[in-house]
Amino acid sequence: MSHFFITASGTEIGKTHVAAGMIRHWRAGGVSARALKPVASGYDPVLAAESDAGILLRAMGRAAVTDDDVAAICPWRFPDPISPDMAAARSGRRIPFDALVAFCETALAEARAPLLVEGVGGAMVPLDETHTVRDWIAALGLEVVLVAGGYLGTISHTLCAVEALRAREIPIAAIVINPMEPLPVPVGQTQETLLRYLGTSPPPLLVDATPDWFAWLDAAARR
Repeated sequence: MSHFFITASGTEIGKTHVAAGMIRHWRAGGVSARALKPVASGYDPVLAAESDAGILLRAMGRAAVTDDDVAAICPWRFPDPISPDMAAARSGRRIPFDALVAFCETALAEARAPLLVEGVGGAMVPLDETHTVRDWIAALGLEVVLVAGGYLGTISHTLCAVEALRAREIPIAAIVINPMEPLPVPVGQTQETLLRYLGTSPPPLLVDATPDWFAWLDAAARR
């Protein structure tokens, strides 16, 4: 069974868009996939259904989403749209790293179908005084689906994220480019350039919502 951590080369790159697409594709094929979004900044309970966690819940088939529904998959929610360590501090709280890891581990142990854990921001975003999202990924031991953009600067940002993950020997199951307008160059050129720098055994480098991406998802669900 395949479980993945969804992270990105930066913030507002499309982690939730890609994760929700993965869930919808699997569930349309009869696979009861689920997702967690344990940490969220910029959260407004009035707009629970439009939040990242709300989007994931709707992809899982939830018709109506309340703040209580979101809390079940997103226990650490903060109103300020800043890095989670700062957002927690502004709320007079902190993100307890061990509890965060334990929350995910419990869900993973109980999962009977693919489970996605969506991170917050990019791969090196701080969670507290000493831990980043990368530490969270390493503690869970999950393979990563790394979401990249098609914007100007994405090549550098993506390669930096790859290097950061490889430095901790975190396996990258796939890199998914989420085309973002305006595209400075065709997305195929971005793929070609990234592949030149990803080494001799690069992870699959795919484009969201294309046949190759859906074929990869079908194969991953059968693992």
